[in-house]
Amino acid sequence: MSDLCSPTFEDLATRLGFSCDEAGGLVEFRNPGALENWTLPVLEFTIVLGAVLALVYAILRLRRHGDPTNLVLWFGATAFLFVIEPPIYFPATFGTEEYLGTMFAHNVFTVEFLWGRLPLYIVAIYPLMATLAFEIVRMLGVFRRYGVFLGAVCVGFVHHAFYEMFDQLGPQLRWWEWTLDNKVNLPFFDSVPLPSVVVFAALWPMSLALCVQFFVGRHVDDGRHFSGLGLVWRTIVVGLAASVGVFVLPLPATVFGMGSDTVRGVLYAAELVAVTVVAIPLLYKQWSRLRAGTSDVPAYSNDFVRIYSIVYIAVLGVLWLSALPDFFGAVDGVTSNGDPIGSLWYTIACFAVAIACVAATFTVPRGTAEAGTVRADGQPSATPTA
Repeated sequence: MSDLCSPTFEDLATRLGFSCDEAGGLVEFRNPGALENWTLPVLEFTIVLGAVLALVYAILRLRRHGDPTNLVLWFGATAFLFVIEPPIYFPATFGTEEYLGTMFAHNVFTVEFLWGRLPLYIVAIYPLMATLAFEIVRMLGVFRRYGVFLGAVCVGFVHHAFYEMFDQLGPQLRWWEWTLDNKVNLPFFDSVPLPSVVVFAALWPMSLALCVQFFVGRHVDDGRHFSGLGLVWRTIVVGLAASVGVFVLPLPATVFGMGSDTVRGVLYAAELVAVTVVAIPLLYKQWSRLRAGTSDVPAYSNDFVRIYSIVYIAVLGVLWLSALPDFFGAVDGVTSNGDPIGSLWYTIACFAVAIACVAATFTVPRGTAEAGTVRADGQPSATPTA
């Protein structure tokens, strides 16, 4: 597929250690032991396994409790992926070359799609990360206590912490490489474009959570039952509407910062600060109510998310520890191997937030929280049909 190898992508691929011209077909398999370094298959296995287990949990929850929220979240995140990613991978094909150009290139992993553009783990990371963040916020009862929008803001905040542990490390370990002079990526926050830090780490999960809770979750909380066809069209709408949200939410930065990288960076940072300022007090207050037994929000548990959040944090911790020698040996933000380093202090802050959020879920009351048993006001509601 040499016709798909733009000069920029070909250059990024060469620097990552593979040939754009030889990246094969719609689907391609590689020996995990022959990848760029050992961290690639470890990351891939962790993310793909987590996504599969999240899907299994979502199916079981629907069958046992009649609650399709997790399933819609999982497939809504995947639908969002297939709306957003292809125009980024093939800007010339989708007519976005002039605006987007080639923003980055993923390295090649064990399982690849779309001529070396889309690793399987990237398909998996969307529903996995969304599930971890959404369910942590749900276990803390934020949606029921504060509503759809504020709950979604909290999901964006939690997701941001989990995602940036990964985002700040990827370029150094050659999981992907950014195009440094692409105007869409500017300004950079160390090795990561600030738009990625804000939009993909916080705003897209916020948009997805808002859509999932608005179209499905809040109705399930009130005891409503959905038909199969009803869930299908709602899932499609969630994926499309979340994509629109990712365009709308960053508009202050993209519009008012159009003529200045500095202004755009300040506005992106301001949006992230706004999410943080709103989310932290809400999460803390609701956690405190649950701990004190003064909240009327019914208990909800998800042991898969509790456990796999720890697995994810532990694996990223090991990967970061393995990268620290080269990190501390870097000169002017670049290692001796020529790889850019992320922000260690910011990553530590994200680890702290993620650990605190997961720890909070272990200290609140647990329950099955079967769909339809309790309304948001604590009163019984109609039991959904099977």
